[in-house]
Amino acid sequence: MIQRIQTVFLALLAIAMICVLFLPLWSKTDPTTGEEVVLTAWNMKSYFLTEQGEPGEVGSVPQRGTIAIGMLAIAAIVIAVYEIFQYKSRLNQMKLGLLNTLILMATLITMLYYAYFVGGDLVLPGEKGTFEAGFFMPLLALVLNSLANRFIKRDEDLVRSVDRLR
Repeated sequence: MIQRIQTVFLALLAIAMICVLFLPLWSKTDPTTGEEVVLTAWNMKSYFLTEQGEPGEVGSVPQRGTIAIGMLAIAAIVIAVYEIFQYKSRLNQMKLGLLNTLILMATLITMLYYAYFVGGDLVLPGEKGTFEAGFFMPLLALVLNSLANRFIKRDEDLVRSVDRLR
């Protein structure tokens, strides 16, 4: 049944991962030069801030592709949407939920890798940088995925208990 609560959780998971594709994940600013390095799901680029605080000319750090983050986010979206329509086989839904958990964890690890090891030494090597709104979306997606898995398991347990009564 598609109108179950786990469908809502999986749809919210997909929306959260879509946000990862469009929101900045991490940034780091050098206050002396005004250069800012920004990590998104698709690239890491730097630019100098204007007096109004808006992005200006391209910074000294060359642009780097971070397509792995975007591809992992897309994989999590596809699996979540596919999992919604597997409502007739709750065991398959549970397996897909486990796979999605692994992909969400890989997304977080990849984001941390790019933030700390690739981007950490570009501007102000001793400073950490700040996590932006997009970084927290996979964490929200992990919580939503675990809630969906819990309700899928609850449905499976209910069906098995009814089968015992027959």
